Amino acid sequence: MKVFLNPGHDTKYDSGAINPNSGLRECDVAAHVGALVKHYLELAGCECELMQSDNLAPTSKGRSYYPDRQGLTVTETANEWGADVFVSIHCNAAPEAGTARGTETECYGGGDGEQLAGCIQNQLIDSIDTVDRGVKYMPELLVLKCTDMPAVLVELAFIDNDDDAALLVDRQNDFARAIARGVTDYEQAVEG
Repeated sequence: MKVFLNPGHDTKYDSGAINPNSGLRECDVAAHVGALVKHYLELAGCECELMQSDNLAPTSKGRSYYPDRQGLTVTETANEWGADVFVSIHCNAAPEAGTARGTETECYGGGDGEQLAGCIQNQLIDSIDTVDRGVKYMPELLVLKCTDMPAVLVELAFIDNDDDAALLVDRQNDFARAIARGVTDYEQAVEG
């Protein structure tokens, strides 16, 4: 199975959400968890590509950070590579910092994307002591609507909540293992 991993945001242009107390940045958490997911999926026999950029789709910012990719956006790169699944990794934030907790996995709609989201969400909730915010439909998200394969966006936890932020620092390996197991659960389900 070919898995395209997209750690959310970008260290240069858009760091994403930031914890107001510790300064923990979403882009850094996503990058580290993404690299670990790639490692675990490759150990499981998957072929992986990893790309962190906030240049998500042709309708977004139009910058190229990767000259070797000929200016392609994240979704164009995933589509051109022929990924079987697409997983974007993020940290959530609430309108009022610190007021929300938990993990959710977002998908475009029903079908294979929803099945992939469910497999990942189940593994995350079984592995980490977090609030289960469930699988949510988010058809307006560029990484979900501009990809040709089943795609999900995983919101690991709320980076602006200090309890969740502690999980994002201390349990990165557990988050990564759970995402990888969710992907392989999905692979087994569609092949079986």
